[in-house]
Amino acid sequence: MHPAPSVIIFTALSGLGFGLLTFLTLGIPDVSGKTAFFFFFLGYTLAVGGLISSTFHLGNPQRALKAFSQWRTSWLSREGVFAVLALIVTGIYAATLVFFDQRLPFVGIIGAVLSMISVFCTSMIYGQLKTVPRWNQPMTPALFILFTLAGGALLAAALKMAALFMVILGGAQLLHWLNGDKRLYQDGGTIEAATGLGHLGKVRLLESPHSGENYLLKEMAHEIGRKHARKLRIVTILFASLLPALLLLMAAPSHATAGIAIVLHLVGLFAGRWLFFAEAEHVVALYYDKHRT
Repeated sequence: MHPAPSVIIFTALSGLGFGLLTFLTLGIPDVSGKTAFFFFFLGYTLAVGGLISSTFHLGNPQRALKAFSQWRTSWLSREGVFAVLALIVTGIYAATLVFFDQRLPFVGIIGAVLSMISVFCTSMIYGQLKTVPRWNQPMTPALFILFTLAGGALLAAALKMAALFMVILGGAQLLHWLNGDKRLYQDGGTIEAATGLGHLGKVRLLESPHSGENYLLKEMAHEIGRKHARKLRIVTILFASLLPALLLLMAAPSHATAGIAIVLHLVGLFAGRWLFFAEAEHVVALYYDKHRT
């Protein structure tokens, strides 16, 4: 599928923001006053900034508020509802901590749970799509949650915990790729299955249904070469997981160490998230005989 910048920014930044808010509302790190204000401000900036960026991918951004009304059936709507609830509850926790130096542990736990539910809902926007077999697997929500926990722990200065999550994240990312590479064809993802003409033998496209580019080809049939995908996979694993984890485990804890690890992780996060969309094969592309080469 076509990797829209707005969606990449949305899923990456909002995940980091809600990850940081999750740890902050659990008391990690143990901060108060101006320091707590800075951490919560960073978390809110990432979470809200990511959510705002998602509206640029809507056909009619001015109607974004209507998305909240479909929470019974839409994961996108549920994400919006839980995101707002998470921001409200964590805001209450943050206000009492920053201005009154009072901790409300129960409120903090609720805020952390709501933050993680919001990320889960984001992942299910993609994970529930049977039309994109690569996403339609249990490892999709697991991957989103692990990116959130790893990035959140890193921004919360819980460096050893962040290293542990990054190691687990690397394994989860590999599993997601291994499962995803065979999902399309396990589900009968061939032009013969798509057209229902497989009983006649090998099916080939006689001529294109369209003489020019159309919306389906632009959005649903994006192709990325295997060589480029392999390179980006290596970048994702090295920068999002292995290199920052090794740095955090082997180097002495310091602001410099944390800063370098954050930069490395961000490079891997954005590379992996771009690849997440670019590699996704929508079944509609089968009718155009489009597949990754």
